[in-house]
Amino acid sequence: MNLRDTAVARAFVPERRMMYYLFLLGFFSIFSTTISKNPVLPLFSQAIGADSTIIGLIAAFSPLAGILFSFPVGVISDHIGRKRLLVASGAVFLIAPVLYLFITAPLWLIPVRFFHGTATAILGPVISAVIAERFPVTKGEMLGQYSSATLVGRALAPLAGGAIISYFAMYPGLLPYRVVYIAAALAAVPVFIMTLLYTEKQSLPLDTLPFCVFRESFVTFFSNRRLRGTACVDMATYFAFGAVETFLPLYLFSLGIGAYQTGIIFAAQVVFIAGTKPFFGRIADRVDKRIQIVAGLAITGGAVAGIPLAVSFAQFFLVSAVFGIGMSLSTVATSAYVADVAEKEQIGASMGALSSIMDIGQSGGPLLTGIIVTMVGYIAGFFASCILALIVCAIFILSVREPAGTDPKNEGQAP
Repeated sequence: MNLRDTAVARAFVPERRMMYYLFLLGFFSIFSTTISKNPVLPLFSQAIGADSTIIGLIAAFSPLAGILFSFPVGVISDHIGRKRLLVASGAVFLIAPVLYLFITAPLWLIPVRFFHGTATAILGPVISAVIAERFPVTKGEMLGQYSSATLVGRALAPLAGGAIISYFAMYPGLLPYRVVYIAAALAAVPVFIMTLLYTEKQSLPLDTLPFCVFRESFVTFFSNRRLRGTACVDMATYFAFGAVETFLPLYLFSLGIGAYQTGIIFAAQVVFIAGTKPFFGRIADRVDKRIQIVAGLAITGGAVAGIPLAVSFAQFFLVSAVFGIGMSLSTVATSAYVADVAEKEQIGASMGALSSIMDIGQSGGPLLTGIIVTMVGYIAGFFASCILALIVCAIFILSVREPAGTDPKNEGQAP
């Protein structure tokens, strides 16, 4: 090995360590927050006296934190640095599961779920900004690999939570549920430690931010047609995701498909998203991200439209897998495209705005689809997501098209 190769190898070591650090942080944080809600939250809520309305209200308050805080958090991270916010997020991950242990009335779950939701509201945009800054050339691939690490945690958490509840089912009272929240707190310990160990490249002073900073960042993001169009894509994608996650199990049950098979259908979706995101991330670093975004959203919308056409377990399995592929294809490219388009000093704010709008879509999907299903039926409810996806595809194409005489390299290509 010559001197040049040795220098390259030495330079690669810190990047590889950062890569492993991010993957472990993403895995443990999402495992901890997911095991706190799936499947334990509705069961725990019911056990302490919550009815269906209260359970739905409790479930809505976690994504509400993302809607409210992701954008301000992104702005703050651009001005005071990422480390302080990562530590704050780690502290919430650690403290929140402990609070569930003291709850005996269902309404107290509302503020606790909101508080717990701030953990991911902070972590998401900050980690996306860290990846965009630390891996400018391979950010698409890194965003995909980080997302896959979180999806592994998201997939394993319900299995672990269900196993704990089943093992302690013979014990009286709320003990089975409280053991799950103890497990969530233990999983959050490495999250908090890792946020403390994060080393920032440049330490920024802790200054009070005037309101005009948030207003300027908001105006900067939403006045940029490309950022605006990309945010609409994530909104439509997660609108469909929320609708499918909420109403596909009910639709399958109405067709006589059992819970076990329903679990396999949704597991296929997670596996395909987690398995394809690193690959699609590498593609996003090498091709025009706009094409990948449009293709992914179109596939996602087509898969949702295919749900009412499926009649057998195998067909639903295929539709779920295609939905996962479409979602993976578009979402890994949207984050990378926003990092390309956003100004360097606005990356955190842009990632935060993207995350907030994503949460709006994920919250709005079940709500609006539920209204349509109640009024018209499941077929119309699923087709609504498809129609929205097609409309947003057109909006995105118009938003990111190149005016005559512009350099295409400035429109979404990796630097």
